[in-house]
Amino acid sequence: MDIIVKAGILLITMLGTVSKVQEPTDSFCGTKNTAFREGESITMKVFYNSLGIYIGAGEATFTSALERFNGKMVYHCVGEGKSYSFFDNFFRVRDRYETYIDTSNMQPLKFIRNIDEGGYKKYNNVTFNHSAGTAVSTNGVFKTPNCIQDVISAIYYARNINFDKYKPGDKIPFDMYLDDEIYHLYIRYIGKENVKTRYGKFRAIKFKPLLIKGTIFEGGEKMTAWISDDPNHLILRVESPIAVGSIKVDMYGYKNLRYPLTSLISMR
Repeated sequence: MDIIVKAGILLITMLGTVSKVQEPTDSFCGTKNTAFREGESITMKVFYNSLGIYIGAGEATFTSALERFNGKMVYHCVGEGKSYSFFDNFFRVRDRYETYIDTSNMQPLKFIRNIDEGGYKKYNNVTFNHSAGTAVSTNGVFKTPNCIQDVISAIYYARNINFDKYKPGDKIPFDMYLDDEIYHLYIRYIGKENVKTRYGKFRAIKFKPLLIKGTIFEGGEKMTAWISDDPNHLILRVESPIAVGSIKVDMYGYKNLRYPLTSLISMR
């Protein structure tokens, strides 16, 4: 059962696994936020599928606030994941990720990872110095490439991508910092289609992140994600096969979106 919950939380917070970077890229570098606003709150639920039956395993919430950090206005975005009480008996998850994003260019200034997964606890507090190309973490100082993102800032940045600029099959790469290492992740834009979730039916933008083969996920582009085809670019669904069964993550609720959710065709 530990794989069920842990994989679900990873799906929510990372939208995919990662591989070590070979060359720095300048994607995800310098944009204005037009997708979300302060006070936004999103709830996602994780379901595990075995033998055709989906079981609720956990949930995550994403919130954003507008604050001042080191003299700059920032979006303080928080992602929290937890297993349900039933799954706590097998593998208790209480994860909290925080990022402080510069409102002028959507680059992260600070990232905090505080996780408790089955008794395994890890804390890392990271401050990014983009001009010096460094990240100062709880464990030391590490070199970073241009336009580095963290786990949560990458999700909020991705919501500001203008997918109309891409054609199906195009890759959108970016660099990400996690556990004091630099990783490379790309999103492959698939196109637009309608998707039916547990919340309702939506017009959606579809893409696939690259997955590296590991203990939970198969390698390649097996994971699929959908976001709303409206200015919010709200995460609607993420699904992927895993070592045993599959995982599905659905948006279940939201508050204070920046725009009306015009992509919603009908409620479930």
